[in-house]
Amino acid sequence: MGIEKYIGEATEYDKKLKLEIRKPKSWLKSVSAFANGIGGTLIFGVADDGTIVGLSNAQKDSEKISEILKARMDPIPNIVMEILSENGKEFILLKILPGQETPYYYFGEGSRIAYVRVGNESVPADATALKRLVLKGTNLSYDSMSSVYKFEDYAFTKLRTVYRKQTGSEFEENDFISFELVDKEGSLTNAGALLADESPIRQSRLFCTRWNGLDKASGVMEAWDDKEYEGSLISLLQNGTEFVKNNSKKRWKKTGSGRVEMPDYPEQAVHEALVNALIHRDYTEIGSEVHIDMFDDRLEIYSPGGMLDGTLVQQLDTDRVASKRRNPVIADVFSRMHFMDRRGSGFRKIKADYRNAVNFNEKLEPVFESNPNAFYVTLYNLNYGAEIKNPDSDNQKTGHSGQKQDIEQTKTGHSGQKQDIEAKILQLEINKPTKDNIMLLFSAFGFDGVFSRADIIQHTGLTPSPASTLINKLKSFNLIEEVTGQGKGKYKFKKK
Repeated sequence: MGIEKYIGEATEYDKKLKLEIRKPKSWLKSVSAFANGIGGTLIFGVADDGTIVGLSNAQKDSEKISEILKARMDPIPNIVMEILSENGKEFILLKILPGQETPYYYFGEGSRIAYVRVGNESVPADATALKRLVLKGTNLSYDSMSSVYKFEDYAFTKLRTVYRKQTGSEFEENDFISFELVDKEGSLTNAGALLADESPIRQSRLFCTRWNGLDKASGVMEAWDDKEYEGSLISLLQNGTEFVKNNSKKRWKKTGSGRVEMPDYPEQAVHEALVNALIHRDYTEIGSEVHIDMFDDRLEIYSPGGMLDGTLVQQLDTDRVASKRRNPVIADVFSRMHFMDRRGSGFRKIKADYRNAVNFNEKLEPVFESNPNAFYVTLYNLNYGAEIKNPDSDNQKTGHSGQKQDIEQTKTGHSGQKQDIEAKILQLEINKPTKDNIMLLFSAFGFDGVFSRADIIQHTGLTPSPASTLINKLKSFNLIEEVTGQGKGKYKFKKK
């Protein structure tokens, strides 16, 4: 019989053939890591393959374990120790409970080290992990701590405007202190700094990319659209939501009582996922940012920092995950503005929004994954690969005529027309930046969209003179035609 029946469903445990007394670091680093994380179990008297080999004197070893813990750990973690026996062989289960006074250090050989768990190994905590442990041990959160920035030096126009719109009330001066955005000395807390119009916190950024294809390197150009945003968390939320909206589409079909909309991504699911990423991310990770990566078939949101308690979300029932907020001050402000639920039901809302979609199936269930340093949400494109019904069939109209459907598919890289135009552009004797600008323009307007020089400037970032040059090149390549009846200087891409 192995050890499984004694450790139950524990995922954090280490096996030790015997108790190392002269080199206690070999097992005390696991004690430190378990206490600094979600807890764990050490089993003494068990081989690597799980076979119980027993200890020669389990009682004496248990006393030595207690003695070494007191001498080599600071603070001393809470433990539960048992001597068990099977087939006449005694072994020790040492259960280390998750600690509240982190960091838990091992000290010896002139060193003092806090360990954390990475996979099935116990490794020294780096500077960022140590900061997290210190905050946890002092019962503080990053967002509640005072910063070096003065309230009087920053504006909060975005916060005031959105708060009024969402709640119907004004954001008063005393609210900054009562909501813990400003301390009594007039300094912004980190939460206040993150909500300022021009946030001084460098890592408060959002990187958004609409990739071309199913990965990060395919087709004529790598990306259709690429944006970097910084500033207030409220602005990041709005900009991220707008980026997804601009780079996805919404089909619809007729029903007996009207029509049903069929978006690529349910709006509420995107909102919840992005709110969670911005609010619950680990802001002690310097040089990091939230990412939105959109592909033809899915949308991925990455945020720095895993689950607050160190668990792996993919091993949990996301319908029953307890609400544990890494940044409670920010979460409270967003809750007051009705951007999130105080009860921590974000996972359920995301899944419910998908399951309520007309074209949902189980293969499109949102995916949540985490590791100690990162959190990922994958939302699948509900319309990717979906069959487009004949627009003349009963109750199956998607709101697009046959050719328009081809255009919609072209924009997301799903049809032959996109491949044709990519191939044509690839063969043109022009430089890569010009090819990229043409693809960006086609991504934005397709075959039916009408654009002018001003639109080219807006979508490509070109100045007026190069934008005019691009129009002339498009004409010479016979890619566009002039549109009449909508004012001078209007164009659209040719379908043939």
